[in-house]
Amino acid sequence: MDTRKNVLEKMSDHELEQYIKPDSKFVPQAIQYAYEILQSRGRSFTHDEQEHINTILSITEGNKTITIHPNYTKASNLIYLSGAAGIASLIWTSEQLNSGLAIVISIAITAFVFGIGYIIGKGNEVARYLFIIFFIFGLIGIPTLVNHLSTNPVLGIINIIQLILQTWAVILLLKIPKNKKV
Repeated sequence: MDTRKNVLEKMSDHELEQYIKPDSKFVPQAIQYAYEILQSRGRSFTHDEQEHINTILSITEGNKTITIHPNYTKASNLIYLSGAAGIASLIWTSEQLNSGLAIVISIAITAFVFGIGYIIGKGNEVARYLFIIFFIFGLIGIPTLVNHLSTNPVLGIINIIQLILQTWAVILLLKIPKNKKV
């Protein structure tokens, strides 16, 4: 959430005091702005208040230096697109969802695809390798893909689109340097 300093500048000193309390639930950026505004208004801070604010600001600074490799985000977006194509294939073959078990399995697989895409987007290396492993196991299904092309061309094309998107995601994930998020 973005905190605007000009909004805080309009607040009274008493309202700004709420931001710098130890049990404050405000975001670190808002606490920093409140601190700066109060300081510019001539407010002096106790040693404990100074330590509390410096701790929050150092945590904020530490969070700013951690960046996620852009390939995580790109791969995540490709996985989301693959999941959307999976939903399209479910809609196309909706007549096959004739039992509760088939529906539950379809929802679980779709949730897994979107979930792993989300976790990869956060830069999680375990999810990265998990996706690559599942992709390799999924390559076993290529004969089924060829069969779909001959029996149901629309489904076959959707499956090819998914394969291309996932292959592209795997390539991006493999290009990320090991043990580095920067």
